[in-house]
Amino acid sequence: MGRLDGKVCVITGAGGGMGRDAVQLFTQEGACVCAADVNLAAAEETAASCGDAAFALSVDVADEEQVAAMMAATAERYGGIDVLYNNAGIMPEDDGSILETSVEAWQRVQDVNTKGVFLCCKHGIPFLQRRGGGSVINVASFVAIVGAATSQISYTASKGAVLSLTRELAVQFAREGIRVNALCPGPVETPLLLRLFADDPARLERRRIHWPMGRLAKPREIVNGALFLASDESSYVTGSTFLVDGGLTAAYLTPE
Repeated sequence: MGRLDGKVCVITGAGGGMGRDAVQLFTQEGACVCAADVNLAAAEETAASCGDAAFALSVDVADEEQVAAMMAATAERYGGIDVLYNNAGIMPEDDGSILETSVEAWQRVQDVNTKGVFLCCKHGIPFLQRRGGGSVINVASFVAIVGAATSQISYTASKGAVLSLTRELAVQFAREGIRVNALCPGPVETPLLLRLFADDPARLERRRIHWPMGRLAKPREIVNGALFLASDESSYVTGSTFLVDGGLTAAYLTPE
C-alpha cells in the first residue's frame, strides 16, 4: 500500500529539481500525477520517468487560461483532483536589493510566485470541493519568516504573500475537508546554488554559519515533507507554516 494510493495530484514546476523529485516520489506512493512545467520537454522527461502514472503538460502558471485548462485536463484524465502541489517559482538574478530591483523584475517574480499560486488555488480548489476534501501545498520559503541583508526583495515578498494566502484559504475551507499548508524549505542543494557557491566560497561561508546543521537540504528531504502534507497522515494539519529548514529559523547562535 502506498501513502497516496488513489490520489490524483497536480504538481507545478515539475520539470526539474524538487518538482521532479515530487512527481517521482508521489507516483511511487501510488498517486496519479499531472507533471506541469513551462518547459514541456522537461515535464515530459519527468513524466516518462514515472511510467503510466504521470502525464506532462506545458503550463505558464501566470496565465489563467492555461491554469484552468491544466486542472480540467487532469480531472478529465483521472476523474478528479485530490492534491494541489503549487511548487512553480522563479528567483532571477536581477531580483536584489529594493534600491536596485526594477519594477519589471519585481513584477516578473510576482506574476509567477504569487499570481501563479493564486490561480492554481482559484481553479484547483473547486475540484477538491467536488471530491469532498483534499490537500493544497503552497511552496513558500524560510525567507517568508526571516529577513536577509543579501536581499532578493521580490522573491521574499512573494513568499510572504504565499504564506498569508495559505493561512486565509486554510481557514476558509477547513470545514469542507480541504487542508491548505505552506511548505517552507530552507536552503536546498540545487544546481544553481551549488554553482554560485563554487564560484564564490565566501558567499557560502557567510551563509553556512547560520545553518545549525551546517549543510544544505537535499531536495528529497523537502519533498518528504510534502508527501506527509499530501497524505492522509496529516489529516489534522492545516494553516501550518511547515518549515523544513534544518533549524535555520530557530537559530540565534549556531554551533562552532
